[in-house]
Amino acid sequence: MSTSVSGAGEFAGRRMGDLTWPETEAAISQGTGVILPVGATEQHGLHLPLATDFICATELALAVAPAVNMVVAPTITYGSRSRPLTGGGQHFAGTTALRATTLMSLITDVLKEMLRHGFRRLVLLNWHYENSNFVYEAAYEALEGTPSAKMLVFEHGLNELKAETIQTVFEEDFPGLAVEHAAAYETSVMLHLHPELVHFERAVDDQSERRTWYDVIPPPQDITTKSGTLWKATRASAEKGRLLWSEIVPQVVAGIQRDLSG
Repeated sequence: MSTSVSGAGEFAGRRMGDLTWPETEAAISQGTGVILPVGATEQHGLHLPLATDFICATELALAVAPAVNMVVAPTITYGSRSRPLTGGGQHFAGTTALRATTLMSLITDVLKEMLRHGFRRLVLLNWHYENSNFVYEAAYEALEGTPSAKMLVFEHGLNELKAETIQTVFEEDFPGLAVEHAAAYETSVMLHLHPELVHFERAVDDQSERRTWYDVIPPPQDITTKSGTLWKATRASAEKGRLLWSEIVPQVVAGIQRDLSG
């Protein structure tokens, strides 16, 4: 079976869920790989939908897939528990989490099924910050016993940004991506991808009273925010989203081309 990623194949960039089973079989026989996007159903402030994380994961997979000869599997839309310092916390209406063990079992089972079908180039593409480590463990377990297969795990949808991009998007006070929940970064990306889902007139700048370097269970109110936004959402724009997307997509493509080309 060929594992080359040079040139888009017949099925590259398509949603696996839209394929028939004979088309899926044909894609596998042609060496097409598969990307499994993983997100979450989690509050994203007053202005972004609960689906933000799994929308971004899906859109990133679809943007990357044609260049690396892959199909995009149906997205895992539930994720690990939202934490106050990075996601606002579990107390916001609609935030629906899985136990870590459930999430890992779900991802492992789906990946094992992909391997059973015959896919040998796989990518696990996560957007939800709290899923980190859990997605790696699931991928590691799924791949055991299949030495002919190879998988890349992107625990975050971004490696790093150019200094000028950070300046443009965040201006003088970039708090770090962990605090950018529902703020300029995610809001800009959503304004670029799906402006019809963004209620930008409701966006606010917010921050917790204090940030600890440890977690407290149950979490006190002063380490989260009332709005669910953790920093400055009003600085977002579709133009900034286009700039961010133009850096995010090539980074993922480059990683796959470098380490999953066979």
